[in-house]
Amino acid sequence: MSPADLVLTPTGLRFMGRTFPVSIGRGGITTDKREGDGATPAGIHRIIGLLYRADRIAATALPPWAQPIHLEDRWCDLSGHPDYNHLTRKSFGKSAERLRRADPLYDLILPLDWNWPEAVPGKGSAIFIHGWRRPGYPTAGCLAFARANLFFIARHAAPGTRVIVAPRN
Repeated sequence: MSPADLVLTPTGLRFMGRTFPVSIGRGGITTDKREGDGATPAGIHRIIGLLYRADRIAATALPPWAQPIHLEDRWCDLSGHPDYNHLTRKSFGKSAERLRRADPLYDLILPLDWNWPEAVPGKGSAIFIHGWRRPGYPTAGCLAFARANLFFIARHAAPGTRVIVAPRN
């Protein structure tokens, strides 16, 4: 491990010499991730992108590799579909998570490479680093942070940065 890794610990997420409060999935941490289980997958993951709401965040506040979220952007969670666990602009009804939300949770998203790019049906989708509802409020499996901490992470992490989530006993 290095200071450039994001490391989930029992006291928060450690990154670049700081420890940030973090919310994890309502199902805890699992080594057997399944679609819809609400758990955060254990393992070594990598950041694969940075998406943001251009109507809420100035591009100049982010690294140049950040990509705006478009009105029709979705993340497919339809297990077995060719677009499963990928960014898409197709509507699948309730089986595609809309990225452009009314609330601020997805104003800034760092998708992780969990079950990506070759997605195994049923193994889970859309594991992101994103904003939290409030401190300690669980996610559907993602890692969530206060907005200021999320911005720090987004500005200092790059594609390929490791996110280490150790199994818990």
